[in-house]
Amino acid sequence: MNEVTVFLADITDQVQQDDSRHLVSLLADVSGYRPNLQGSIIGFGQYHYKYESGREGDSMVIAFSPRKQNIAIYIMPGFSSFQSQLKKLGKHKVGKSCLYINKLADIDLEVLKEIASLSVKDMQNKYSCSET
Repeated sequence: MNEVTVFLADITDQVQQDDSRHLVSLLADVSGYRPNLQGSIIGFGQYHYKYESGREGDSMVIAFSPRKQNIAIYIMPGFSSFQSQLKKLGKHKVGKSCLYINKLADIDLEVLKEIASLSVKDMQNKYSCSET
C-alpha cells in the first residue's frame, strides 16, 4: 500500500473516505499525474513558481484535502475564469484558490471535471509542470 492509500483508509467518515477515493481517481485521470501525499493534502503534479519579490517554491498543479468540515479542492489559478461552471456546479463555497464541498453528491461531477481539466491546462500553459 502506498501512503495515499493508507491516508485514505484512516478517514473515519465512510462517505468522505469514498468521496476522497473517487477524487483521487478523478483528479489523476484529469491531470495525468499520480497522487502524492503532502501532509494532509493529496496533490497531483508539481510546478515551480517565482514571484517578482524573489520568493520562489514548488507547489501542486491541483490538489485536495479531506477535512472534518468539508473537502477542499485546490484550484491553483483561482476561479475568475470559471464563473459559468461554478453556477452549474451545485452546493459549494469558494475561497481564493479553494473549492469547498461537503460531499460529492452535492455537486455535478462533470462540471467538477471540467473545472479541474481547465485548471490543469491553465497551469501547464503558465508553468513547466511535471510529476512529483
